[in-house]
Amino acid sequence: MTIKIQLQAIFSAYHTHHDFSGVALVQTETDVLHAGAYGYASRPWRIANTLHTRFDTASITKLFTTVAILQLIDRGALSLQTGVVEFLGLTDTTISRQVTVYHLLTHTSGIGDDADEEAGESYESLWQTKPSYTVRQTRDFLPQFLHKPPNFAPGNGCRYNNAGFILLGLMIEQISGLSYRDYICRHLFEPRGMQHSGFMSMDGVFHDVAEGYTHVTDAVGASQTWRKNIYAYPPIGSPDGGAYATAGDLDLFIRSLYRGDVLSADLTQALLTPKVAYRDRGRYQEQMGFGFHFFVDDQDQVVFLKKDGDNPGVSCILSYYPAQDVTLVVLANQDCDVWHLSWEVHDLILALDAERR
Repeated sequence: MTIKIQLQAIFSAYHTHHDFSGVALVQTETDVLHAGAYGYASRPWRIANTLHTRFDTASITKLFTTVAILQLIDRGALSLQTGVVEFLGLTDTTISRQVTVYHLLTHTSGIGDDADEEAGESYESLWQTKPSYTVRQTRDFLPQFLHKPPNFAPGNGCRYNNAGFILLGLMIEQISGLSYRDYICRHLFEPRGMQHSGFMSMDGVFHDVAEGYTHVTDAVGASQTWRKNIYAYPPIGSPDGGAYATAGDLDLFIRSLYRGDVLSADLTQALLTPKVAYRDRGRYQEQMGFGFHFFVDDQDQVVFLKKDGDNPGVSCILSYYPAQDVTLVVLANQDCDVWHLSWEVHDLILALDAERR
């Protein structure tokens, strides 16, 4: 049985049995191993997802913020060691003056997060007391974390952090004179040919955009029905999450990085190299880099790098396997365990070398 048939079977099974609604793309530079669309972009109107549907990428957006900051470092507008507090003129906060761009990019800043996911805090719960629709500009996020106590001193740990990318977005705005969203569209999406990517507000009217749906459960946790995720987070994407893209555009993006089309050679190498230990994954050590998470084997080789995202009604993964030249993109617009799904696909990708022989 070829890998293409096996991939089709895996994704079809997840659609049938595990609520997978979205798109999946597995490909090399020259060969599409699998490209499929499943479920509905609009459940009430029964509008099917297609390979041209644009999906909320949640925290995959952090990669766009990362690359934008590195572009500005290439221009000499700042450096990895630039102090964030002084640069942004932040005063009367709990953020250490020792926090640098490097710390924010690698999740080693230690700053308090607006919703500390590693401590089990829910991002959705932030909007029970504050209307989500009031948070549209990057600066609107600041009151949610500026005064939260730090988790550790800068550089003394590694803890996933959303708020750090809000600060990076503010730096992009201050340097460029553009809004974060305009900068990303003009200097990243458009030059890379990512024609279907952008920032679509939930209260706007856009074509080929998937709505997000999350489970409604009963008292014992059994799924009863679905609800739209329109009150789960702010209505338009920000530097820490929420850009929209197609699977094909995400493939274009990561391949352009590897070709060196976006950054200087030095910063391209820095972007694609792990920086700090994060957690033990059993088969692999997960290490943080600039935006990316790297999965490293016992020979200290990067098996794959990825960025994922998870919000109510949004689950997504973008991975790249350098040795096999394979991109894996999974974009879901309703709650689904795409992580377990990706590990099933992972084993097939690693078996490609044997199939090619």
